[in-house]
Order: sequence, then structure tokens, then C-alpha cells
Amino acid sequence: MSALLEVKQLVKTYGTLKAVDGLSFHVNPGEAFGLLGPNGAGKSTTMMMICGLVEPDSGEVTLDGQVLNRRVPLSRARMGVVPQDLAIYPDLTARENLRFFGGLYHLTGSDLHRRVDEALDRVGLLGRADDFAETFSGGMKRRLNFAAAVMHEPVLLILDEPTVGVDPQSRAHLIECIRSLQQGGTAIIYASHYMEEVQTICSRAAIVDHGQLLACDEIPELLKQIPLEVEVRTGSTQLPGSVHLNASIQTERAADETVYRISSENVATESALNRELTSLLSVLAEHSLSVRSIRTHEPNLERLFLKLTGHRLRD
Repeated sequence: MSALLEVKQLVKTYGTLKAVDGLSFHVNPGEAFGLLGPNGAGKSTTMMMICGLVEPDSGEVTLDGQVLNRRVPLSRARMGVVPQDLAIYPDLTARENLRFFGGLYHLTGSDLHRRVDEALDRVGLLGRADDFAETFSGGMKRRLNFAAAVMHEPVLLILDEPTVGVDPQSRAHLIECIRSLQQGGTAIIYASHYMEEVQTICSRAAIVDHGQLLACDEIPELLKQIPLEVEVRTGSTQLPGSVHLNASIQTERAADETVYRISSENVATESALNRELTSLLSVLAEHSLSVRSIRTHEPNLERLFLKLTGHRLRD
């Protein structure tokens, strides 16, 4: 499958700050692509260059083979953007908002009317079409924001924190809308601080920091960089010094507890890890040490992100 969007060696500098430093990736038709990075990593600048709102110092962005830039505004008509900050008018009704945005995309007459109703129905707001946006809940405003971005049927949709601060019902509805668009062939760039959403929605993801690409691959391949870890916590009493645990079991002692960790990095297979865990629990029981908790840390994007950047996602 040939890529719909290609980002090639983008560079953007503001004064002495290199916001984006040679960034490259691609997005295929019908693919949801996660774009992850801590605050200040260059994500927003990258998305603005893709939209043609910021001109790169070097590199280029192509959509379906056509170079995108600020001098060719019609090239952006095939995109939809859901910004993190709401881009709707509170003193207009939901229908009036969409008619306004549809007009910006040169939709008119019966085609505009049909697209407005379809977009409102898609996000579950058709029954509130003639209510003012200022009366909507935060989640409903997010859904209206989403409707405004997709009513012209873009081939590429850029989502910047589309579910931030919304209720669970609206979040679930927006995720279903995204999946529906994917099935119709829309390519999606999904920038979010919600790792579980990215892992659920996206097939591939890129992690960026300081404007550079740290990792980009299918999510299952990315997660191979992170080990499975089992953590066993006991009370403050320690094992006698004469007891020697296997080298694969790491021990950490604190004032009121002892923590034992078994990682897949140190054992050959998952079954071997389970045997190590069984052996450890037997030793603890033999010496009458009560287990406070057993916790499994599965490989996930949050742990990979921390490993690659040294930051929590909102740092």
C-alpha cells in the first residue's frame, strides 16, 4: 500500500530553538497513526507544517503525491483538523456552526444540508441540531468540534487531544467515530496524552522528543522493547541471609516492605518467568513471609515512552 501522507526530513527552527529536527514518517490510507511526545517535543509544530500553517525551513510534506505548502491553500481542503482548543462558536446552534464551516469548504445547497445532517448524526447530536453550542456539555462540544472537521469528508484527519476532558460516553462515541472513518479509508494522525487510547486506536505510532524521531513502528513491535515484569511485595521482614534467590530475581528493601521483581529480560520464556514466580512464593511461604501484593506490569506505551524520553507524558 502506498502512503497517503509522507513527512520527509522536516526541520523548523525558531531563533536558537530547533523545534523539529529532521522528522520523517508516513501514514497510509485507512490507518490511525499515533504521534506521541512530551510537551515541547515538536508535535504541534509538526502538525502545523502538515496543515500548511507553518512553512518548514527544509523538508516537505506530500499528500497523495502533492506537495503541501502555504502557497497552495486548496491542497489543504482534503484535510480535517480537530484542534485541542475548541473551534466552534458558542452563540451559534450546532447546525449553524456546521453550515458556517461547510461554507469554508465551498459546500452549498442540498449538498451542504445533507453533509450537516450526516455529520451531526455521526456524532450523536442530530437531536440537538438547533440548540446553541453554549448550552452543550464539554463532551458535546468536543463532538461538535469533531463534526466540523469531518463534514467535508477529508482523506486525512488530524486529531490533537480530541478526547481531553470529556465524559466516558463522549469519549467512547468519538473513538467509534474514528474507527468508522478508518474503515472508510480516512488516514488519521492521533496526538494524545492518553496512552491506552493510542494503543487501542492506532496500528502504528511515532515517539518524538526535542524534534527528533525516537521510535516509529507497529505498536506490537514497539512494545517488544519493554519487558514483562512481575512485582511481589512483602512485609518488612527479610529472608534470612542464608537464603539465596535466583539471580533473575531482583530485591529492593524499604523501611516497611521488601519488593521482589522478576523481569522477562532475565528469563528465556514466559513459562520460565512463571516458574521463577512459583519458586519465589514457595520460599516466602517457607519462611512465613506474608505477601502484600502481586502485580504484573505488562509492556505498554506509557512504559516505553518513559524509557525513551525519561519523561512522563505531560512533562
